[in-house]
Amino acid sequence: MRACPVSAKCTDEEFIKLFAAHGATEAAKIIGMNERSVYDRRRRIEKRLGHPIDAPRSIAGSAMKRYSHRQDWQVKNGTVIIGSDFHIWPGQESLMLRAFKKCVEDVQPAGIILNGDVLDFPKISRHPPIGWEKTPMPQDEIEAAQDHLSDIQQRGKRAKRSWTLGNHDARFETRLATVAPEFAKIAGIHLSDHFPLWEKCWSTWINDEVVVKHRFKGGIHATHNNAVWSGKTMVTGHLHSAKVTPFTDYNGTRFGVDTGCVADTDAKQFTDYTEDNPLNWRSAFCVLTFKDGQLLWPELVTKFDDERFQFRGQVCSA
Repeated sequence: MRACPVSAKCTDEEFIKLFAAHGATEAAKIIGMNERSVYDRRRRIEKRLGHPIDAPRSIAGSAMKRYSHRQDWQVKNGTVIIGSDFHIWPGQESLMLRAFKKCVEDVQPAGIILNGDVLDFPKISRHPPIGWEKTPMPQDEIEAAQDHLSDIQQRGKRAKRSWTLGNHDARFETRLATVAPEFAKIAGIHLSDHFPLWEKCWSTWINDEVVVKHRFKGGIHATHNNAVWSGKTMVTGHLHSAKVTPFTDYNGTRFGVDTGCVADTDAKQFTDYTEDNPLNWRSAFCVLTFKDGQLLWPELVTKFDDERFQFRGQVCSA
Protein backbone atom coordinates (compact mmCIF):
# COMPACT_ATOMS: atom_id res chain seq x y z
CA MET A 1 0.00 0.00 0.00
CA ARG A 2 1.38 3.39 -0.93
CA ALA A 3 2.04 6.03 1.71
CA CYS A 4 -0.16 9.12 1.84
CA PRO A 5 1.97 12.27 1.44
CA VAL A 6 -0.68 14.57 2.89
CA SER A 7 -3.88 13.97 4.76
CA ALA A 8 -6.09 15.42 2.02
CA LYS A 9 -4.91 12.71 -0.43
CA CYS A 10 -5.40 9.85 2.02
CA THR A 11 -8.74 8.13 1.43
CA ASP A 12 -10.72 6.63 4.30
CA GLU A 13 -9.87 3.15 3.03
CA GLU A 14 -6.15 3.97 3.01
CA PHE A 15 -6.46 5.54 6.45
CA ILE A 16 -8.11 2.41 7.90
CA LYS A 17 -5.34 0.20 6.51
CA LEU A 18 -2.64 2.53 7.81
CA PHE A 19 -4.15 2.70 11.29
CA ALA A 20 -4.64 -1.06 11.50
CA ALA A 21 -1.09 -1.72 10.32
CA HIS A 22 0.85 0.96 12.21
CA GLY A 23 -1.28 2.55 14.93
CA ALA A 24 -1.87 6.25 15.52
CA THR A 25 1.70 7.46 16.03
CA GLU A 26 3.23 5.98 12.88
CA ALA A 27 0.10 6.70 10.83
CA ALA A 28 0.37 10.37 11.78
CA LYS A 29 3.95 10.50 10.49
CA ILE A 30 3.08 8.77 7.22
CA ILE A 31 0.00 10.88 6.52
CA GLY A 32 1.55 14.16 7.65
CA MET A 33 -0.85 15.18 10.41
CA ASN A 34 -0.64 15.29 14.20
CA GLU A 35 -1.65 12.35 16.37
CA ARG A 36 -4.73 14.07 17.77
CA SER A 37 -6.06 14.64 14.24
CA VAL A 38 -5.54 10.94 13.52
CA TYR A 39 -7.69 10.00 16.50
CA ASP A 40 -10.34 12.56 15.45
CA ARG A 41 -10.48 11.13 11.95
CA ARG A 42 -10.61 7.58 13.31
CA ARG A 43 -13.72 8.46 15.36
CA ARG A 44 -15.42 10.15 12.40
CA ILE A 45 -14.89 7.10 10.22
CA GLU A 46 -16.01 4.72 13.01
CA LYS A 47 -19.21 6.74 13.41
CA ARG A 48 -19.89 6.57 9.68
CA LEU A 49 -19.15 2.85 9.41
CA GLY A 50 -20.82 1.86 12.66
CA HIS A 51 -17.94 -0.29 13.91
CA PRO A 52 -14.50 0.30 15.47
CA ILE A 53 -11.24 0.59 13.56
CA ASP A 54 -8.80 -1.77 15.20
CA ALA A 55 -5.28 -0.87 16.24
CA PRO A 56 -2.40 -3.23 15.29
CA ARG A 57 -2.96 -6.73 16.61
CA SER A 58 0.65 -7.89 16.89
CA ILE A 59 1.50 -9.18 20.36
CA ALA A 60 5.08 -8.04 19.96
CA GLY A 61 6.19 -4.83 21.60
CA SER A 62 3.99 -3.02 24.05
CA ALA A 63 1.36 -5.75 24.42
CA MET A 64 4.00 -8.10 25.78
CA LYS A 65 5.97 -5.47 27.66
CA ARG A 66 5.78 -5.57 31.42
CA TYR A 67 5.78 -2.29 33.27
CA SER A 68 9.22 -1.49 34.56
CA HIS A 69 9.79 -1.41 38.27
CA ARG A 70 11.68 1.86 38.00
CA GLN A 71 12.90 4.42 35.49
CA ASP A 72 16.16 6.27 36.10
CA TRP A 73 16.59 9.80 34.77
CA GLN A 74 19.55 12.13 34.88
CA VAL A 75 18.76 15.85 34.77
CA LYS A 76 21.73 18.16 35.30
CA ASN A 77 20.20 21.52 34.37
CA GLY A 78 16.52 21.84 33.56
CA THR A 79 13.02 21.30 34.82
CA VAL A 80 10.66 18.38 35.25
CA ILE A 81 6.91 19.03 35.29
CA ILE A 82 4.87 16.56 37.32
CA GLY A 83 1.09 16.31 37.39
CA SER A 84 -1.04 13.76 39.19
CA ASP A 85 -4.68 12.77 39.43
CA PHE A 86 -5.97 14.04 36.09
CA HIS A 87 -9.02 11.71 36.33
CA ILE A 88 -9.84 12.52 32.71
CA TRP A 89 -13.44 12.23 31.57
CA PRO A 90 -14.62 12.96 28.01
CA GLY A 91 -16.00 16.41 27.43
CA GLN A 92 -14.00 17.98 30.26
CA GLU A 93 -10.79 20.00 30.34
CA SER A 94 -10.01 21.28 33.80
CA LEU A 95 -8.36 24.63 34.35
CA MET A 96 -5.20 22.95 35.66
CA LEU A 97 -5.05 20.60 32.68
CA ARG A 98 -5.01 23.67 30.44
CA ALA A 99 -2.41 25.22 32.75
CA PHE A 100 -0.33 22.03 32.61
CA LYS A 101 -0.28 22.16 28.81
CA LYS A 102 0.61 25.86 28.84
CA CYS A 103 3.41 25.30 31.35
CA VAL A 104 4.87 22.50 29.23
CA GLU A 105 4.80 24.75 26.17
CA ASP A 106 6.29 27.78 27.96
CA VAL A 107 8.94 26.03 30.07
CA GLN A 108 9.98 23.32 27.58
CA PRO A 109 10.96 20.92 30.37
CA ALA A 110 13.57 18.19 30.25
CA GLY A 111 10.94 15.75 31.45
CA ILE A 112 7.20 15.34 31.94
CA ILE A 113 5.80 12.87 34.47
CA LEU A 114 2.16 11.87 34.68
CA ASN A 115 2.15 10.75 38.30
CA GLY A 116 -0.79 8.38 38.32
CA ASP A 117 -4.57 8.38 38.01
CA VAL A 118 -4.52 9.93 34.56
CA LEU A 119 -7.71 7.96 33.95
CA ASP A 120 -10.65 7.49 36.29
CA PHE A 121 -12.45 4.30 35.15
CA PRO A 122 -15.55 4.44 37.39
CA LYS A 123 -17.28 1.73 35.32
CA ILE A 124 -14.67 -0.82 36.38
CA SER A 125 -14.19 0.32 39.95
CA ARG A 126 -14.33 -2.17 42.82
CA HIS A 127 -16.77 0.25 44.48
CA PRO A 128 -20.49 -0.24 43.78
CA PRO A 129 -22.31 2.45 41.77
CA ILE A 130 -24.07 5.22 43.63
CA GLY A 131 -27.67 4.97 42.49
CA TRP A 132 -27.99 5.27 38.71
CA GLU A 133 -25.18 7.74 38.20
CA LYS A 134 -24.04 8.22 34.60
CA THR A 135 -20.34 7.57 34.12
CA PRO A 136 -18.30 7.24 30.91
CA MET A 137 -17.32 3.98 29.30
CA PRO A 138 -13.60 3.05 29.44
CA GLN A 139 -13.22 3.45 25.67
CA ASP A 140 -14.48 7.05 25.85
CA GLU A 141 -12.11 7.86 28.70
CA ILE A 142 -9.17 6.38 26.82
CA GLU A 143 -9.94 8.37 23.67
CA ALA A 144 -10.29 11.61 25.65
CA ALA A 145 -6.99 10.93 27.41
CA GLN A 146 -5.29 10.15 24.08
CA ASP A 147 -6.32 13.59 22.82
CA HIS A 148 -5.04 15.43 25.90
CA LEU A 149 -1.80 13.47 26.15
CA SER A 150 -1.15 14.05 22.46
CA ASP A 151 -1.51 17.80 23.14
CA ILE A 152 1.00 17.57 25.99
CA GLN A 153 3.43 15.58 23.88
CA GLN A 154 3.21 18.04 20.98
CA ARG A 155 3.90 21.00 23.28
CA GLY A 156 6.92 19.37 24.89
CA LYS A 157 8.40 17.41 22.01
CA ARG A 158 11.94 17.21 23.42
CA ALA A 159 10.93 16.14 26.92
CA LYS A 160 11.38 12.68 28.36
CA ARG A 161 8.01 11.17 29.18
CA SER A 162 7.02 8.92 32.06
CA TRP A 163 3.72 7.66 33.45
CA THR A 164 3.95 6.36 37.00
CA LEU A 165 0.86 4.24 37.40
CA GLY A 166 -1.85 5.07 39.90
CA ASN A 167 -4.53 2.93 41.50
CA HIS A 168 -7.21 4.22 39.10
CA ASP A 169 -5.00 3.52 36.06
CA ALA A 170 -4.46 -0.02 37.33
CA ARG A 171 -8.21 -0.68 37.23
CA PHE A 172 -8.01 -1.22 33.46
CA GLU A 173 -5.71 -4.23 33.48
CA THR A 174 -6.81 -5.47 36.89
CA ARG A 175 -10.37 -5.80 35.64
CA LEU A 176 -9.34 -7.63 32.50
CA ALA A 177 -6.88 -9.89 34.32
CA THR A 178 -9.67 -10.80 36.74
CA VAL A 179 -12.45 -11.57 34.28
CA ALA A 180 -10.48 -12.62 31.17
CA PRO A 181 -7.00 -13.89 32.11
CA GLU A 182 -6.87 -15.94 28.88
CA PHE A 183 -6.51 -12.69 26.87
CA ALA A 184 -3.20 -11.66 28.49
CA LYS A 185 -1.20 -11.74 25.24
CA ILE A 186 -3.74 -10.03 23.02
CA ALA A 187 -3.03 -6.46 21.99
CA GLY A 188 -5.42 -3.88 23.35
CA ILE A 189 -5.88 -5.12 26.88
CA HIS A 190 -2.74 -3.40 28.17
CA LEU A 191 -2.69 0.31 28.96
CA SER A 192 0.55 0.71 26.99
CA ASP A 193 -1.22 -0.46 23.83
CA HIS A 194 -3.30 2.72 23.93
CA PHE A 195 -0.55 5.10 25.12
CA PRO A 196 2.69 3.78 23.58
CA LEU A 197 4.59 7.07 23.79
CA TRP A 198 4.45 7.25 27.58
CA GLU A 199 6.78 4.88 29.41
CA LYS A 200 4.86 3.18 32.23
CA CYS A 201 6.51 2.34 35.54
CA TRP A 202 5.89 2.31 39.28
CA SER A 203 8.44 5.01 40.07
CA THR A 204 10.74 7.45 38.30
CA TRP A 205 14.02 8.33 40.00
CA ILE A 206 15.76 11.58 39.09
CA ASN A 207 19.52 11.83 39.79
CA ASP A 208 19.08 9.01 42.34
CA GLU A 209 17.85 11.63 44.83
CA VAL A 210 14.24 12.35 43.82
CA VAL A 211 11.62 9.61 43.74
CA VAL A 212 8.37 10.22 41.86
CA LYS A 213 5.58 7.71 42.46
CA HIS A 214 1.82 7.89 42.81
CA ARG A 215 1.56 7.09 46.50
CA PHE A 216 3.46 5.92 49.56
CA LYS A 217 2.34 6.96 53.06
CA GLY A 218 -1.19 8.17 53.77
CA GLY A 219 -2.86 10.70 56.03
CA ILE A 220 -2.40 14.41 56.70
CA HIS A 221 1.30 13.95 57.49
CA ALA A 222 2.01 11.92 54.34
CA THR A 223 4.52 14.34 52.80
CA HIS A 224 6.55 14.49 56.04
CA ASN A 225 6.48 10.71 56.45
CA ASN A 226 7.34 10.14 52.80
CA ALA A 227 10.52 12.17 53.15
CA VAL A 228 11.45 10.56 56.48
CA TRP A 229 10.79 6.94 55.55
CA SER A 230 12.13 7.02 51.99
CA GLY A 231 15.30 8.90 52.82
CA LYS A 232 14.81 10.75 49.54
CA THR A 233 12.88 13.69 48.21
CA MET A 234 9.60 12.03 47.27
CA VAL A 235 6.93 13.45 44.97
CA THR A 236 3.50 11.82 45.20
CA GLY A 237 -0.12 12.45 44.27
CA HIS A 238 -3.15 10.43 45.35
CA LEU A 239 -4.13 12.61 48.34
CA HIS A 240 -4.83 15.76 46.27
CA SER A 241 -3.42 17.99 49.03
CA ALA A 242 -0.82 20.13 47.14
CA LYS A 243 1.92 20.83 49.65
CA VAL A 244 5.69 20.94 50.00
CA THR A 245 7.15 19.74 53.30
CA PRO A 246 10.90 20.10 53.96
CA PHE A 247 12.70 17.68 56.27
CA THR A 248 16.25 18.27 57.50
CA ASP A 249 18.59 15.89 59.31
CA TYR A 250 22.34 15.14 59.31
CA ASN A 251 22.07 14.25 55.62
CA GLY A 252 20.73 17.68 54.67
CA THR A 253 17.32 18.83 53.49
CA ARG A 254 14.94 16.78 51.43
CA PHE A 255 11.28 17.26 50.58
CA GLY A 256 7.96 15.51 50.65
CA VAL A 257 5.80 16.90 47.84
CA ASP A 258 2.13 16.29 47.14
CA THR A 259 1.36 17.62 43.67
CA GLY A 260 -2.37 18.11 44.30
CA CYS A 261 -4.69 17.12 41.49
CA VAL A 262 -4.89 18.34 37.91
CA ALA A 263 -8.63 17.61 37.94
CA ASP A 264 -11.02 20.21 39.33
CA THR A 265 -11.71 19.27 42.94
CA ASP A 266 -15.45 19.76 42.42
CA ALA A 267 -15.59 17.73 39.18
CA LYS A 268 -18.30 15.13 38.60
CA GLN A 269 -15.71 12.41 39.18
CA PHE A 270 -15.72 13.31 42.88
CA THR A 271 -19.03 14.94 43.80
CA ASP A 272 -21.09 11.82 44.50
CA TYR A 273 -18.67 9.63 46.37
CA THR A 274 -17.43 12.51 48.55
CA GLU A 275 -21.06 13.22 49.55
CA ASP A 276 -20.63 17.02 49.43
CA ASN A 277 -18.19 16.94 52.35
CA PRO A 278 -15.58 19.67 52.76
CA LEU A 279 -12.41 18.48 51.07
CA ASN A 280 -8.88 19.48 52.03
CA TRP A 281 -7.92 19.17 48.36
CA ARG A 282 -6.30 21.61 45.93
CA SER A 283 -5.93 21.67 42.15
CA ALA A 284 -2.24 21.98 41.34
CA PHE A 285 0.84 20.39 39.81
CA CYS A 286 4.57 20.55 40.50
CA VAL A 287 7.67 21.99 38.82
CA LEU A 288 11.09 20.68 39.84
CA THR A 289 14.15 22.66 38.78
CA PHE A 290 17.67 21.23 38.80
CA LYS A 291 20.90 23.28 38.85
CA ASP A 292 24.15 21.36 38.37
CA GLY A 293 22.28 18.21 39.27
CA GLN A 294 20.93 19.63 42.53
CA LEU A 295 17.23 20.10 43.19
CA LEU A 296 16.08 23.63 43.97
CA TRP A 297 13.10 24.20 46.26
CA PRO A 298 10.09 22.44 44.65
CA GLU A 299 7.43 24.77 43.26
CA LEU A 300 3.68 24.30 42.92
CA VAL A 301 1.48 25.71 40.19
CA THR A 302 -1.92 26.19 41.83
CA LYS A 303 -5.45 27.17 40.89
CA PHE A 304 -6.20 30.84 41.63
CA ASP A 305 -9.85 31.01 40.54
CA ASP A 306 -12.07 29.35 37.96
CA GLU A 307 -10.23 30.99 35.05
CA ARG A 308 -6.66 31.57 36.29
CA PHE A 309 -3.72 29.85 37.94
CA GLN A 310 -0.78 31.21 39.93
CA PHE A 311 2.92 30.48 39.60
CA ARG A 312 6.03 32.31 40.85
CA GLY A 313 4.05 35.33 42.00
CA GLN A 314 2.12 35.73 38.78
CA VAL A 315 -1.57 35.14 38.07
CA CYS A 316 -1.99 33.70 34.58
CA SER A 317 -4.79 32.69 32.26
CA ALA A 318 -4.80 29.14 30.95
